[in-house]
Amino acid sequence: MQKILHIDMNKFYATVEQMLDPSLRGKAIAVCGSTEERHGIVLTASAEAKAMGVRTGMANWEARRECPGLIMVPPQYDQYCKYSKLARGIYARYANDIEPFGMDECWVDISPICRDFNEAEETAHEIRRAVKAELGLTVSIGVSFSKVLAKLGSDMKKPDAVTLLAPENWKERVFPLPVSDLLYCGPATTRKLNARAVFTIGDLAESPVEWVRMVLGKNGVALWQSANGLDRAPVQPADYRREVKSVSHGITCSRDLMTEERVWKVLLELSQEVGHQLRGHGLAARGVRIYIRESDIGYGLMKQTRVQYPTQSPAEIAQAARSLFIENYAWRNPVRAVCVATFDLVPENTALQTTLFDDGTKHVRQRLLDDCVDGIRGRFGKHAIVPAQLLGDLYMPDDGRHSVKMPGLMHR
Repeated sequence: MQKILHIDMNKFYATVEQMLDPSLRGKAIAVCGSTEERHGIVLTASAEAKAMGVRTGMANWEARRECPGLIMVPPQYDQYCKYSKLARGIYARYANDIEPFGMDECWVDISPICRDFNEAEETAHEIRRAVKAELGLTVSIGVSFSKVLAKLGSDMKKPDAVTLLAPENWKERVFPLPVSDLLYCGPATTRKLNARAVFTIGDLAESPVEWVRMVLGKNGVALWQSANGLDRAPVQPADYRREVKSVSHGITCSRDLMTEERVWKVLLELSQEVGHQLRGHGLAARGVRIYIRESDIGYGLMKQTRVQYPTQSPAEIAQAARSLFIENYAWRNPVRAVCVATFDLVPENTALQTTLFDDGTKHVRQRLLDDCVDGIRGRFGKHAIVPAQLLGDLYMPDDGRHSVKMPGLMHR
């Protein structure tokens, strides 16, 4: 039977800030985005701030209303990435299979080194103590035989704690919990279940599976299996890579973009990262898509196009995105947010299909130029060489928030 840990770093951003600046320890602090750059919400809060009513996702002004003495600090994403990697280095002493779930959470399979769940619980305590002693951070760890139950366990007791949900007694502790505590049981799903008198995980587990399928579809069956402890998804190795279907990069601008030239500069800058990621994956794109969000409204424009040759060139991606914008944006409002995406990805060495009327050599020359530029950036940093058009203020926040990988789907 699998012996899986789910390790959750407690109040991660706030704890790192307090560790880096000891004068913040024991005080009500919140790590907040910049109001001026339109990210003015609480990203995480210390225990002292939470006790005063500050919650993740609150607007900055709401947090100050709840806690007048609140200390607001800007995020340092480079530091959070650093300590996330250091923590995973500690986990790697105990296991090969480490599956990240965002920056501050991981599943760790310790089955090869633990004969039973008593040993697994003691190993979890060893990891907890090591993280605290070496990094000055605390973690909560759930120990169980499935990934979903291990995550439930890590939420049960915080901070700096270990919770065991063993095969012989896990139902006693899990079945009374609200069904919304189950991983991937979001607000809409919870409302559907509550409307049908399914309020707890136990209610869901004891419901007929065909009825659950009728109400929620195939995703409901996966939830039902998780509620019954039947999920046996393995923890993926640390180097596991899901098949890449699309590569994108988007941003909410620090100021409204009022002109086509301003939008072009943002499209070009975003395309630099998209091209770099495509190279990292060894892929090229046959299609380019843009998302444009207008100011003052919650929706905007989404358009896509095909490109003549599979590309990973930032210049070609940006030009395709620019054409889409010019042809389709009506300028009813200024632009607030921009995203460039690529789709229909193929291996980068895919042969080019040309005709007598195409200048395929131009595409090849552009690829050689991009190879050279990417090599320079790889050695000296992404700002070592940039298009002249990207000099100056692009109205794009550059605090590193876009290097943070948020939780995605659990690998099944």
